[in-house]
Amino acid sequence: MITANLDEKSSAKIELWLEFSDFLYEEARFMDDSLYDDWFELWAPDCLYWVPCNSDDVDPAVGISIIYENHEKIEERILRLKSKFALAQSPQSRLIRSVSNIRITEASTAGISGSSRFVIGEVRYDRQTAWFGRAEYELVRLEGALKIAKKKVFLLNNNIPTGNMSFLI
Repeated sequence: MITANLDEKSSAKIELWLEFSDFLYEEARFMDDSLYDDWFELWAPDCLYWVPCNSDDVDPAVGISIIYENHEKIEERILRLKSKFALAQSPQSRLIRSVSNIRITEASTAGISGSSRFVIGEVRYDRQTAWFGRAEYELVRLEGALKIAKKKVFLLNNNIPTGNMSFLI
């Protein structure tokens, strides 16, 4: 029988990783289940949601981004998705995503920075599409809860033409 003695530092690292992982899994559930208001509540008031296009390191001030939004623009996106006029999501995509390779790069009492990999399966009409990528997060603690200050999503195929991606990623 193998037993492990966890010191306080190891135990704190595990608890931090579990907190970060739980946050990412909850975000994935909100996106997959179209729980738009719950997903929007995860964002800090001063936030950035960025999905680069054509390159992972493109300067958003001079290049094209698939998504480059602040809190106000994210709220507008949510209002469109919830409306009956979101024709790009009529009928709504059925989604399921898998989040993996969760890593913490920095942590303090103020927040957590880290990354994950994901695969999203989308079914819409009679078509199935798979989306692959990684996401980097900067989470801050506001009133005791983690909130997204910055989320940068790198789609594996961001440099080739893709179909309509009008759901939350």
